[in-house]
Amino acid sequence: MIGTLYIVSTPIGNLEDITLRAIRILKEVDIIAAEDTRNSLKLLNHYGISKPMISYWGAKEKIKAHEIISRLRSGQSVALISDAGTPGISDPGAIVIKKAIEEKIPLTVIPGPTSFVAALSLSGLSTEQFTFIGFLPSNKSQRLKALKNLCFETRTLIFYEAPHRVFETLIDMDKIFSERRAAIIKEISKIHEEVFRGFIHELLPLFEHSKIYGEYIIIVEGRSSIKYILPEDALSEVHSLMKKGLSRKEAVQRIAEQYNISKKELYNKSLYYIT
Repeated sequence: MIGTLYIVSTPIGNLEDITLRAIRILKEVDIIAAEDTRNSLKLLNHYGISKPMISYWGAKEKIKAHEIISRLRSGQSVALISDAGTPGISDPGAIVIKKAIEEKIPLTVIPGPTSFVAALSLSGLSTEQFTFIGFLPSNKSQRLKALKNLCFETRTLIFYEAPHRVFETLIDMDKIFSERRAAIIKEISKIHEEVFRGFIHELLPLFEHSKIYGEYIIIVEGRSSIKYILPEDALSEVHSLMKKGLSRKEAVQRIAEQYNISKKELYNKSLYYIT
């Protein structure tokens, strides 16, 4: 009989943020596959759970995925956990899950804390529609390109960011998003949890000289407009006006006013797409 793969969500900070079902499953399975066994042992020891463990961290995930599948095929049950949150969501685990699906291994999820959902509820920004982006590229030019592709998005945008890149990312966001409100949530559910709210340009000074540590979630409000227009259509209209002799600045101003969209956002995007 084939074993079951349990995708188990673990606390994102406070060790008490774990479900009773998750604790039961972790106690019942034959093996626990952890992102980093050293980190996961803190949680397991806290709840008196002692099980054989497999680490599938980083480059080892592809190799370890085969071992995990082999264990499942032999009839053993496996709990898949990451250091915090849900495996596969901006964390390792997706390769193992995909492999299990391909191999027709029974699997189920034990839901629990998700940091970006918790952060969104704290942000004060619209929760009706949102887009989870996760981590932006570390390379500045690639990061700017990714942000430019999002500048017309009307849904609330959610990003993860490493502490040493928070300030640089905010600088780039201010260039692309301009005059938008944002919320930055630091160390959610942990002792040093903090929430910073305001316009992006107002938040910048808070991170310029301070010693930045911990985990950060940046939430940015979506673009608001009275009349919606697809990004490529707006750029197409700008390009059309420029062909008729208008300067880039004049063309952008006319289209931005027509559709009530940010002139700065449209201008920046036109520089990238219209040469």
